[in-house]
Amino acid sequence: MAQKAQKASLGKTILLSVFLLAYLVPFLLVVINSFKPTREFLENPLILPHTLDLSNFAIAFDKMNFLNGLTNTFVITAASVLLVALFSAMAAYLMVRTRWKITQLLFYCMVSAMIIPFQALMVPLVKIYGTLGVLNNQATLIYMYLGFGAPMAVFIYHGFIKSVPLEIEEAAMIDGCTQIRTFFKIVFPLVKPITFTVIILDVLWIWNDFLLPSLVLIKPAQRTLPLSTFYFFGTYTVDYGLLMAGLLMTILPVIVIYLFLQKYIIQGVMQGSIK
Repeated sequence: MAQKAQKASLGKTILLSVFLLAYLVPFLLVVINSFKPTREFLENPLILPHTLDLSNFAIAFDKMNFLNGLTNTFVITAASVLLVALFSAMAAYLMVRTRWKITQLLFYCMVSAMIIPFQALMVPLVKIYGTLGVLNNQATLIYMYLGFGAPMAVFIYHGFIKSVPLEIEEAAMIDGCTQIRTFFKIVFPLVKPITFTVIILDVLWIWNDFLLPSLVLIKPAQRTLPLSTFYFFGTYTVDYGLLMAGLLMTILPVIVIYLFLQKYIIQGVMQGSIK
C-alpha cells in the first residue's frame, strides 16, 4: 500500500510539473526572444539568444513612451480596483443585512450580469458613449471597469459577509456606532482576505486589458501599456524583438505585485472555502 501511495504521489507530481511547464513556456519564450533582434527571432524563436543584448529594451522603452504608459496604466488600475473593492463591499453588505425585495432583486441581476459577454455589449456601448461625447477619457474607462467588475466582486463579498456574526455588529451599534461606521470599523476589516483576493484578480484583469482601452482611449498620450505595445505592429511587418521586450516590460510590474500579494489571495481562497 505504501508503494502504491508513493507511486500515486510521484505520478501526481510529474503531471503537475508537466502542467507547470506548459504554463510557463509562453512566458519563457517572451523572455528569451526579448533579447533577440527580429531576424534572429524569425530564424528560430525556440533557441536561446546568441548574445545578451539589452538594446531592444532601450528602444522599446523610448518608442512605447513607457513612463507615460506606465503612469496611465497605474492610475486607471489603482482607481478602478479601489472603486470596485469599496463599492462592491458596501453593496454586498447592504444586500446581506437588509431584507428588502429590491436588494435581493439587484443581487440576482448582478449575478446574472456575469454571464453576459463583453463582446455582446461592445458595439452599443461605444456608440452610446460616443454619442454622449465622453470617449477618450480615463474617467469613462474607470467607470466602465467599475460596472464590469462589480458583479463578480459583489458575488464574492456577499458569500463571505453572510458568515460574519450579526452579534458583533449589534454590539458595536449598542456602543454607539452607526451602520456606516460599523461597516468600516467592524465588517470591512473582517473581509480583508477577500478584499485582497478581489484586488489581485482585478489588477491582473485591468492591467493587462487591451480591448476596452482600445475602444475608449484614442489619443496616444492616454494609452495604457498594452496599447503602447501596438506601436510595434506595422502595416505589413512586425518588429518581434522590440515587441517581446515591450511585452516583458509591460507584464513585469504586475508579476512583482502578484508575488508580493500572493499569500493574501491564497488566504482569501482558503477562508472563503471554509466559510
